[in-house]
Amino acid sequence: MSVSLLDVQVKRRGKAILGPINLDLGATGFTIVLGPNGAGKTTLLKVLHGVERVSGGTVHWSVSDTEARQAQAYVFQSPIMLRRSVRENLAYPLRLLKLDKADIAMRVTDWAQRIGLGDALDRPAPRLSGGERQKLALGRALIRNPKVLFLDEPCANLDGRSTREIEALLLDAHTAGTRIIMTTHDLGQARRLASDVVFMLNGGLHEQGPASDFFVAAQTAEAQAFLNGDIV
Repeated sequence: MSVSLLDVQVKRRGKAILGPINLDLGATGFTIVLGPNGAGKTTLLKVLHGVERVSGGTVHWSVSDTEARQAQAYVFQSPIMLRRSVRENLAYPLRLLKLDKADIAMRVTDWAQRIGLGDALDRPAPRLSGGERQKLALGRALIRNPKVLFLDEPCANLDGRSTREIEALLLDAHTAGTRIIMTTHDLGQARRLASDVVFMLNGGLHEQGPASDFFVAAQTAEAQAFLNGDIV
């Protein structure tokens, strides 16, 4: 499921937040969106996911808009937990799909084990640690087998162990066929995960290409400075 952005812009109170952007993303890959604070990374993800209204331009998926929305999932930097148990959080998206109870129970048990919360199914989700909540949010997104998964800084403020566990879940999902588009400030993480990179700057698409090329020889001075840790 590929997507194309043509002259997409987002304005708030007359101020340009994003664009105009022209961007093509193929149906497969693990795209990492990089850039300094305020570059427009989160806004780009929200535009792609259809939760940010564009002021101009078009977003075109290779399938109908309805099918595209149904095939996507989004994990926020600060996960939103239902005030219910781990079990109920995992079951919720499956109930929306009107799956039968036996199938839901089987999937919930399976995914609870995958995210390391198999022994915590009846614990209230809001009482989980930060890393556990993020893993639950990821499991809740992946349990629907989305074709495209958006993630906004999913490992921000997490310790090394939780980060490694989440990265393993993401790589497994990608291997299983999920198309991933993710923002991160962690360049080490970007190098570990990315198949390709979108580099944002001042609300615009500044550079795009394979991760192997970008991290070895970024094409622009601004991208090179960013990789060196300089302020851009």
